[in-house]
Amino acid sequence: MSDLNLYNYFRSSTSYRVRIALELKGLDYAYTPVHLLHDGGEQFSEAYKSLNPLSGVPTLVHNGQALSQSFAIIEYLEDAFPQTTRLFPQDVFLKGKVRQFCEIINADIHPLQNLRVMQYLEKQAHFNADQKSTWLNKWIVKGLTAAEKTLEPYAGKYCFGDTVTAADLFLVPQLFSSQRFQIDISHFQLLSKIYENCNQLEAFKKAHPHRQPDTPEELRTP
Repeated sequence: MSDLNLYNYFRSSTSYRVRIALELKGLDYAYTPVHLLHDGGEQFSEAYKSLNPLSGVPTLVHNGQALSQSFAIIEYLEDAFPQTTRLFPQDVFLKGKVRQFCEIINADIHPLQNLRVMQYLEKQAHFNADQKSTWLNKWIVKGLTAAEKTLEPYAGKYCFGDTVTAADLFLVPQLFSSQRFQIDISHFQLLSKIYENCNQLEAFKKAHPHRQPDTPEELRTP
């Protein structure tokens, strides 16, 4: 049995990032689904909150110790398993640029499309469907525009040259989510090209939301 256990949800973009990292690094892990909608959200159970007080996903348990927040988990895997595929460049400046790119998605785009925010806009602010769509379009497009501009001097087949980095792990789930929210990602030619290239890789295919143990049958991809 694996000593790595990932508590996650098939469609969570933050969970998706960590699954890609685990697959790229070739690490065996147990998959524990946490359904974010069933019974008001399984993430709010007392058992799960004992692992993650913020009631978010993902949470990684390694040798009995719990760690949450996808960026922290990915950096932990990088340090804990140094013999595996590396996700950050050795060059100090390029490493900083990769982190900068990841944070555009992690800090500036994702929080504004998070399920908690969408539920608040609907239930407390009383946004209708069109208002929520306008909200999502504004912040996602603004963030992706900055992301594309950031990559222009560095991109190759992937975000930073021809080697996959952590930047690709953040980009692919974000573009997947953007399409779910009816954002036309074809306007971002560079990002779309990288997205297509990444999705040809086996690790990205295995981590895809439509290929997980908790993926609903109607969404499942062979």
